[in-house]
Amino acid sequence: MKKKGLVYSAVLAVGLSSILAGCGNGEKDGDKTLSVWAMGGEGKLLSEMTEKFEKDNPGLDVKVQAIPWESAHDKLLTAVASGNGPDVLQLGTTWVAEFADAGALLDLTEHMEDYPEFDPENYFEGAQSSMKYDDKVIGIPWYVETRTMYYRTDLLEEVGFPEAPATWDELKDASSKLSESGEDVYGLDIDLNDQVTPFIFAWQNGFEFDAKNPNFSSPEFKGAIDYYTSYFKDGISSPAKGVDIVQAFKDGKKPIFFSGPWMINVLNDQAPDLEGKWAVATMPAQENNISSIGGANFSVFHNTEMVDESLDFISYMNEVDTQLEWMETSNTLPSRLEAWEDPKLADDEMYATFGEQLESSQGAPQIKEWEKIAQELLASIERIVSGGADVDAELKGLDEKAKGMIK
Repeated sequence: MKKKGLVYSAVLAVGLSSILAGCGNGEKDGDKTLSVWAMGGEGKLLSEMTEKFEKDNPGLDVKVQAIPWESAHDKLLTAVASGNGPDVLQLGTTWVAEFADAGALLDLTEHMEDYPEFDPENYFEGAQSSMKYDDKVIGIPWYVETRTMYYRTDLLEEVGFPEAPATWDELKDASSKLSESGEDVYGLDIDLNDQVTPFIFAWQNGFEFDAKNPNFSSPEFKGAIDYYTSYFKDGISSPAKGVDIVQAFKDGKKPIFFSGPWMINVLNDQAPDLEGKWAVATMPAQENNISSIGGANFSVFHNTEMVDESLDFISYMNEVDTQLEWMETSNTLPSRLEAWEDPKLADDEMYATFGEQLESSQGAPQIKEWEKIAQELLASIERIVSGGADVDAELKGLDEKAKGMIK
């Protein structure tokens, strides 16, 4: 999912006093209308989930507006500037800090005791970090995702790996042997446009981000980037996008890749002939096997006139039974830990693997500059991989850029 930038000072300069004037929701033809903004495919499906909530809340009509991800950021910026937003909005977890910093999200702290579904202990530890900004509770995890390793079990067994690679060394060894097994075979697919993978490797190598001292030139971060870029230098991964990953996976040209839970259904639908020839595994470990955690949160727009109704709606959507129903509808993973005890997840080997990985995951740092920093890292990696730039020089430059952004 590509983001289009951050809320700059020019937008923030719009007087928050005018923003704090109430939304235009409330009474409509004698009934109340609750406005919900949801993104992408989720927005189209969410309206199917509102019927029971409306029955339990007579006189309340839930109006879901589906907003394409590619236009969502700009639409949210407009809402911040004008103060004319929804009552409830869905936010990708990497957007939370940006819009919280802009003052667009209601502080839910005083309401936490009244809504047991909102208790942070109900959620994966990695997801809890996205709930708060500047000591305020500004969002509740709705669904989650993480990255695991997809691999061709049959092809790895042919090169001496009857089990999934469990360490960095094993991954390098297995993917090297796969690359040598045929023409135009790249043992591990790494998407150079994906900002998540470099940070996953860094976390696995012991890197801890500090906003006061980003220190991307630390041995931990540099070691991770050396490892990441070595796959391209050694010809194990291709810098070119090339063939669609599903087709390449089917053909055995890219037998290992990292992705999220959505790929389970994609592969089942588009590569049915591979049934029994592929699996998912938790990420290979260095110091640890931490992966990323993402997904989406529900937040309340700061100037809604329907605070109670908004919180009731979010509470309903985060009940365990509702989350399991939403999983069936949308193929997204529940954020509630209790939902993972259900046989639909616990007894499914692949989903259970995602559940295990979610236990060892962390989210992006909750700073509004994170997206720009991540894009600068990708630009540095591109210069290293394609232009032969010096890793030390690039990471020292990234340190300075990050410090300037955060200031």
